[in-house]
Amino acid sequence: MSLRFSVLASGSSGNAFYIESDRERLLVDAGLSGKQLESLFAQVQANPASLGGILVTHEHSDHIKGLGVLARKYKLPIYANEKTWQAMDGMIGKIPVDQKFVFPMESVQTFGDIDVESFGVSHDAAEPMFYTFHHDNQKVALVTDLGYVSERIKKTIEGADAYIFEANHDVEMLRMSRYPWNVKRRILGDSGHVSNEDCGLALSDIISNRTKRIYLAHLSKENNMKDLARMSVDQVLKERGIDIALHDTDPNQATPMFEVG
Repeated sequence: MSLRFSVLASGSSGNAFYIESDRERLLVDAGLSGKQLESLFAQVQANPASLGGILVTHEHSDHIKGLGVLARKYKLPIYANEKTWQAMDGMIGKIPVDQKFVFPMESVQTFGDIDVESFGVSHDAAEPMFYTFHHDNQKVALVTDLGYVSERIKKTIEGADAYIFEANHDVEMLRMSRYPWNVKRRILGDSGHVSNEDCGLALSDIISNRTKRIYLAHLSKENNMKDLARMSVDQVLKERGIDIALHDTDPNQATPMFEVG
């Protein structure tokens, strides 16, 4: 009786996270086209028609691009907080009323045998929130799209068996990039994205002896590289006496299904 999951896609071009138990199957975000999402599901031998619902983190297009298409095709319920629903209006097409559900921030909802806890993050969206998943004393934390990791968030996500955690950019690569200054300032700010170094610092505060797997997520295509992210985060962790393998995610390739138990 274990949680199993795959990071179907992660990056600035699109995000989707699939998690299942013996009784339930859930998707978090649908930030790619319907065709791309179906291809990613096929990579991990999962069927989108069997989903119990789609949970939304926030309204940015790299998280909701295929949301309406997927929900309408398979008649899937969508869960988001009220401000995110308002912000998505006009972005995902018409969703039947019986497929629209409110999942308030800082609350817990039960889907089959999975308890899902929502928590707010600092990001430039209407009311962005992410999730931890609890099942049979197992805990998986999904944490991307935040400018900084607050003590409140650390308390919520500490001691998880697995983390999908943002390592968006290398600060020097970003500063030297051709991005306009206002974009750089947004990414580096408190409502932007977490850097490689800050990812390592946050992880060093929250991982425990029960932590089995860490995925580095939402890497910038222009301002980061997988090898650099792994090396940078690993260096911070090792400086704090933590030695744990770090795993890649990809915007176009699903990670193999990982069984938590």
